[in-house]
Amino acid sequence: MIVGKAAAWLIVPMVGALVYEVIARFVFNSPTMWAYDATFMLYGALFMLGAAYTLGLDSHVRADFLFNILSPRWQGIIDGAFTLFLFFPAMYFFTVATFEYAATSWQQGERIPTSPMMPIIYPLKSVMPLTGALLFIQGISELLKSYYSIASNRRFRDEDGHP
Repeated sequence: MIVGKAAAWLIVPMVGALVYEVIARFVFNSPTMWAYDATFMLYGALFMLGAAYTLGLDSHVRADFLFNILSPRWQGIIDGAFTLFLFFPAMYFFTVATFEYAATSWQQGERIPTSPMMPIIYPLKSVMPLTGALLFIQGISELLKSYYSIASNRRFRDEDGHP
């Protein structure tokens, strides 16, 4: 919750860079070299760090029109099974693979070769394994919510999304 809300603040410098670029480009005919790279990296971090927050709010896309006709117990069984057998293995492999990807980037001092400024990219690549770890932790919470639904035959959240 804290990371998701903190990551939401990345939108402020991202929009600031975009506004600056538009004004510089179209008003003063002096485009920047850094605005695209800054917005690219800020949006990537915002998207990745917001994933666990979105999962915690149960705001990810799924086929609710099929899922909602089931009882809360069956919803919990399906969510729990998918979390255990699909989500956790996927997050494990994602986190391990991206950790190695980010570590290699740090070791090489990697930069973006397609950009004129060639900014460093390893901090952004470090967000990927962090996202995997945060999603894994949120997955534990989702598994506990599934257990609650199975045990009580009640949804963890009401229709308004409140616990």
